[in-house]
Amino acid sequence: MINSPVFRQFKQQQHFKPIELPNENRNYCLVDKNKVDFYVNQREKALPQLENILKKSNDEKEITETLYIVDQMIDSGVKGVDKMYPTLSRFNDTKSPNIQTFLAGIYRKTKVPDAFGPLCTMLIQNSINPPKTPQYFNPNEEIGGAILSYLA
Repeated sequence: MINSPVFRQFKQQQHFKPIELPNENRNYCLVDKNKVDFYVNQREKALPQLENILKKSNDEKEITETLYIVDQMIDSGVKGVDKMYPTLSRFNDTKSPNIQTFLAGIYRKTKVPDAFGPLCTMLIQNSINPPKTPQYFNPNEEIGGAILSYLA
C-alpha cells in the first residue's frame, strides 16, 4: 500500500500547504483539507501509509499532522486504528503539547486499555514539569478528558 499507484500519483499531483501549528494568534492547527480528505476517503487502505509515517518520522509537524488525519479517520468510522497502538505508543513520552493533545484524543476514541497508564503519566509529568515552550493551549485538558472517558 505504501508504494501503491494511488498514493504515488496523489503525491505527485498535489502540492499541499504545510501544517501550521498553534501560535500566539491561534490555539489550533491549520491543516490542508485536501490532504486530510484524501486519506480519510481511502479509509482502512490508508492506515498502513499513515502508520509508516508515524514509525519513521521525528518531525513534530509531520507527526502532529498525521495524528490529526488519524483522528479524523476515527471520526469518519474507519476501523482498525486501535491496532496501531504499538506505533502510537512511540509518542507516549513526548513533551510536545501538540502531539500529546492529538494522541490523547485518539486514545480517548479508541480506548485501547494499554493507553490508560501512559495518559496518567503524561498528565502527572505535565503537572510536575509544564512544557517550557510557549503554550497556546493546555494539553492537559485533552489528556484529562481522555482519562475520564476511560473511567466512565
